Amino acid sequence: MSSPIRLIPPLALMGLIFFLSAQSDLSTGLGFWDLVLRKIAHMTAFGLLALLWWRALPGPRGRAGLVAVVISLLYAVSDEYHQSFVAGRHASALDVGVDAAGIALAYVLAQRGAFQFGSRRPGQGF
Repeated sequence: MSSPIRLIPPLALMGLIFFLSAQSDLSTGLGFWDLVLRKIAHMTAFGLLALLWWRALPGPRGRAGLVAVVISLLYAVSDEYHQSFVAGRHASALDVGVDAAGIALAYVLAQRGAFQFGSRRPGQGF
């Protein structure tokens, strides 16, 4: 059984993503590096979101991991849709792809045991 307190981190990250997506301009003025840093931030944020949901969800490791991936992908799509209503921002299928890459990378690393935290029993992974 998962503790309800474990829902706080993924929900807080979703709130942060929503807040940042509502900003009309997040440019750093670094030109090309701004683009690179944004894509890295997308991958990191959505990969972390998947890991946090995985940790928060009850049940067998495999099922919880897949549900975490689905939740994170759906949130990536909704994030881009949300941005389409913000002045100065636009929806981007490329960003959803970058988010999906971050989610996939986090999933693969977690499956290989790269992350060990939480209180799951041995053999249940992360």
